[in-house]
Amino acid sequence: MTGKKTTGEKHLMFFSGRAYPELAEEVAQHLGIEITPTRLHDFANGEIYARYMESVRGSDAFVIQSHTEPINTWIMEQLIMVDALKRASAKRITVVLPFFGYSRQDKKGRGREPITARLMADLFKTAGADRLMSVDLHTPQIQGFFDGPVDHLFALPVLYRYLSGRLDPANTTIVSPDTGRVRLAERWADQLGTPVAFIHKRRDLDVANQVKVHEVVGQVRGRTCVLIDDMIDTGGSICKAADALYEQGATNVVVAATHAIFSEPAVDRLKNSRISEVVVTNTLPIPQERRFDKLTVLSIAPLIARAISEVFSDGSVTSLFEGDA
Repeated sequence: MTGKKTTGEKHLMFFSGRAYPELAEEVAQHLGIEITPTRLHDFANGEIYARYMESVRGSDAFVIQSHTEPINTWIMEQLIMVDALKRASAKRITVVLPFFGYSRQDKKGRGREPITARLMADLFKTAGADRLMSVDLHTPQIQGFFDGPVDHLFALPVLYRYLSGRLDPANTTIVSPDTGRVRLAERWADQLGTPVAFIHKRRDLDVANQVKVHEVVGQVRGRTCVLIDDMIDTGGSICKAADALYEQGATNVVVAATHAIFSEPAVDRLKNSRISEVVVTNTLPIPQERRFDKLTVLSIAPLIARAISEVFSDGSVTSLFEGDA
């Protein structure tokens, strides 16, 4: 049998879909367990089949899947895995989403638009999920979309540990690429003891991934600027933000982001930009052809493993970020 039992006969079982097995293996290593064998395959018409090779009855089940491309396939596979666990009498099912697909569609910007992040939460609840766990949701209110506990993990400690020894707080400014990330920038600034700046921008609502930068608000001249964001998709927004900072006199720009989506042409944009370093986590797979000299990838697996352990032992996930709780 895989997994491990507590003295009270609680039984942790860890499952992974096919989207990103490398991260799942790393998390399992930190947990000190094996991934429960699962048979997953596609029928000729594209339908997905799932069956667990061990009994899951009464288990505390954790199902990890990163929503990478093809994103809809991997979301559907995870939903099917959750349904299979429910029908096999798992006691509690926690869906682990290092990257929450569709999280950007969290509100109606205009009439006749969906709120797809809410639909995602409803789908997992209907499939049988008792709990969600995710890293750096696009907006915190997504936690309220799910009718159950949501463990919102933050990559800030992982990124901070790497950058803190490489930055001089007296000459550093934390920069939010838009007004929506100011709260996150303030948390970074509190950790580093630096000022905060932000960039006022406007998106073209009729053209996806198009951004117009208007102005930089804050102290950036002659300073190293750390641009922080939750994700980098096509790279247009972050590269324009970096250009705006250099135009305002910044001497160096470093980018720190949690989710490296890197849709085309992100890699070319980042490689050819004036950004000195791009620091991301491995919540999403980054194939070798999308890696470049300025890219640094940090592992999120230890944080996810610690959070899973806290949930399994009825401990405090909050204590991972704010001390004992």
